[in-house]
Amino acid sequence: MTGTMKTQATQRLTMAQALVKHLAAQQVELADGSLQPYCAGVFAIFGHGNVAGIGEALWAERASLPTWRAHNEQAMAHAAIGYSKALFRQRMMAVTTSIGPGATNLLTAAALAHVNRLPLLMLPGDVFASRAPDPVLQQLEDFAGGDVSVNDAFRPLTRYFDRITRAEQILSALPQAITVMADPATCGPVCLALPQDVQTHAFACPTAFLHPAPIRFRRAAADARDLADAAMLLRGAKRPLIVAGGGVLYSQAWAALDAFARKCGVPVVETQAGKSSLAWNHPLNLGAVGVTGSPAANRMAREADVVLAIGTRLQDFTTGSQSLFAEARIISLNVQVLDARKRQNAALVADAKTGLAQLSHAMADWRADVTWTESASQLAADWVARVGVLTGADPDPEHKGVLPYEAQVIGAVRDSIANSDRHDVVVCAAGTLPAELHKLWRAGAPGNYHMEYGYSCMGYEIAGALGVKMARPRQEVIVMVGDGSYLMMNSEIATSVMLGHKLIIVVLDNRGFGCIERLQQASGSPHFNNMLGDCVPASGALAAIDFAMHARSLGADGVHVANIGELKTAMQHARAASKTQVIVIDTTHTRTTQDGGWWWEVPIPEVSSRAEVDTARAAYVTARKDQRL
Repeated sequence: MTGTMKTQATQRLTMAQALVKHLAAQQVELADGSLQPYCAGVFAIFGHGNVAGIGEALWAERASLPTWRAHNEQAMAHAAIGYSKALFRQRMMAVTTSIGPGATNLLTAAALAHVNRLPLLMLPGDVFASRAPDPVLQQLEDFAGGDVSVNDAFRPLTRYFDRITRAEQILSALPQAITVMADPATCGPVCLALPQDVQTHAFACPTAFLHPAPIRFRRAAADARDLADAAMLLRGAKRPLIVAGGGVLYSQAWAALDAFARKCGVPVVETQAGKSSLAWNHPLNLGAVGVTGSPAANRMAREADVVLAIGTRLQDFTTGSQSLFAEARIISLNVQVLDARKRQNAALVADAKTGLAQLSHAMADWRADVTWTESASQLAADWVARVGVLTGADPDPEHKGVLPYEAQVIGAVRDSIANSDRHDVVVCAAGTLPAELHKLWRAGAPGNYHMEYGYSCMGYEIAGALGVKMARPRQEVIVMVGDGSYLMMNSEIATSVMLGHKLIIVVLDNRGFGCIERLQQASGSPHFNNMLGDCVPASGALAAIDFAMHARSLGADGVHVANIGELKTAMQHARAASKTQVIVIDTTHTRTTQDGGWWWEVPIPEVSSRAEVDTARAAYVTARKDQRL
């Protein structure tokens, strides 16, 4: 054998330095062919478990990979998730924490990202791999396993988990983690647990690792046999319907959906994740579907004989706990095979944009029955008009002098846009507001409706909106949040001020958990542990919470308005402002929009001492008869 073996170029780096340099260099090729950094930056709260290792590495690369300080670990992860969701999963952020409570504060955000299929790179510190100083400060000691740390709690909450116990393991672990996040079928949170000593260990890092190839998102095509089956099923439909889920947005398939719906005359309904796939005034957009759906969408969903579900998990709020589409055959176009094959649906495993193009070609000149299409267009137009009424001035004398409810607040916030060419992004997550916004918010462009309703996590709203604003700095980002969620997590108001990312936060104060109070009443139970006025013991006193003053204490501008008229004025001032604005308005929890909606399964006790519970149980048993088994 002749010749000499070529020596691989290396650079002596710590594990943390190699990780950060790889992240800083990793690019992604976007749909327009441009290259952008895949990781937009790192949110960090330092502690003894990460300040000396990854903290030093982040400082060295701060010009190419920005680091931002947050005020709460869960909140900074929500911000990272909101950023990626706002950019349709094309880019992501990383978060790093110390060991112990800093790490476990990420668990809720990990679950949120997992449920919503959103990328998040978590880099929590971990205990010493050497075990020399065990037990180190904040270390969990498991009597049954010497290698267990609190970071093992991430295993069921992530798509990929690894603990880096030797520096060179980062060479395979980090690319694997990025591959999982960048694959549309496996996209979700990943966790690389970083023992604090290993972060500082040096090794001969191959130079090639510091120059990774750009990421290109795959667009999987449908199998020819599955495509033929789906086309045949759809051709036989007399009353076809499309359910647009979040996959339409993540695939950026909104134009393909519009073209397919118009060509084939098939009406469209939208899930919480899929809302804004079509403009609110599209002639075939029937609006929100399911438990929080419009009457137009739910009527046609109930009558449909074939449903083309695109990029949706078909969760219970979409299907009315499996009662809404009980008579329909479902074709599920989804990039994830397990989502596509749920409940023996006819699976079309493909990227939404690619699959729609294939299906459109396979359908040739087929169109739905003209009377079905015309009926859908009329229902859509009627609902658009009805939304204008519901969100306008209240004409009902019965409610004169009563506090406003969510629909009126939504209308005032929405109509405060002075320029019709401007597009706000509304952000929400939990409580009554998701139902009202799903029905009533008018989204004019893809991504302008940002609802976290896979995990429906109270506290996501403000933190997630910070990430949205970082992704879409030219748009006004409006947070609509109840007093309950605001109290759970508001720290990133201070972060938004510190980083110069203005938010408009509208707090609807109904003095408690009004949404669950209504559910409690509907279930036959008495007032109990939900509204603040019902929770004061004999020795206590009802707290008077001044949300506007609290917001001002965090550096924002805060104002409490007395009515809808003052809200409209405050919104104009907020739009003209340059820093985060918080507007508080008192609302009632006893009133909601009665139009639309659908049954949702909440089990009622079989035995109770309350007659009201027995009545609710009887209605529950009757409703379950419509479920699809």
